[in-house]
Amino acid sequence: MANKANSLSHTKWMCKYHIVFTPKYRRKIIYSQYRESIGVILRQLCTYKGVEIIEGHLMIDHVHILVSIPPKLSVSQFMGYLKGKSALMIFDKHANLKYKFGNRHFWSEGYYVSTVGLNEATIKKYIQDQEKHDIALDKLSVKEYEDPFRDSK
Repeated sequence: MANKANSLSHTKWMCKYHIVFTPKYRRKIIYSQYRESIGVILRQLCTYKGVEIIEGHLMIDHVHILVSIPPKLSVSQFMGYLKGKSALMIFDKHANLKYKFGNRHFWSEGYYVSTVGLNEATIKKYIQDQEKHDIALDKLSVKEYEDPFRDSK
């Protein structure tokens, strides 16, 4: 969709946002067995509201999405809808999570949002590279434990 404007009957628009949000207490849960179903749920809810996901990645403890939101929806309306409905759908699909999260709160309260403007390619690349960066950091932090009091014979 590059930098092409969308249109409604009386409106031309190009409203793109980079949004980041996290599970409650930044739990590292998204990469486990829930990743695929959370992705399906988020895509489905975006489709219902006419929001196009240009790029998106589910990280171990946060979600990055680059979306095009129609001007009839505010970002806060959309995020309230997306996080609220997806939490309900996630708990319906994975009933065992209700005991871990309680009160049906899957996502943390806030989110980060920035407008994209004409630097969409830069943001897309950042989102794509974020996963590679996290994997690289994980590999750096996974250090084999060595006993400092053991002889190296």
